Amino acid sequence: MKVAVYRKAHFNAAHRLHNPNWTAEKNREVFGKCNNDNYHGHNYDLIVKLEGPIDPNTGYVYDMKLLKDLIKQYVSDRFDHKNLNLDTDEFKTLNPTAENIAVVIWNILREKIEKKYDLTVRLYETERNFVEFSGN
Repeated sequence: MKVAVYRKAHFNAAHRLHNPNWTAEKNREVFGKCNNDNYHGHNYDLIVKLEGPIDPNTGYVYDMKLLKDLIKQYVSDRFDHKNLNLDTDEFKTLNPTAENIAVVIWNILREKIEKKYDLTVRLYETERNFVEFSGN
């Protein structure tokens, strides 16, 4: 029997969507306002889902305080109020699309959370636009 638990977090970050191999015109055509030379920001909502068995000793699938602390230390503190393109190593050469940000977060957390748990990251860039990555 597996049960899913979820933790929601939030961070604010700026970014610019840009492919350095394309012309300025092509970048504007594909990315529109998101290619603004001066960047733009989002209030990201992050939902981390862990799925696994209930521990018979604790009654937990996963200690939510531990999950909260992992997200804070390795995601929120790392990306909150940062310019993803300029201030983070992860996006120096990787276009910081919502898709890529979700995969980066998943990889960071996957290193910290035992493999016995299925991990899914859902990232809301706006309340209507979100992506989800489960490592598949």
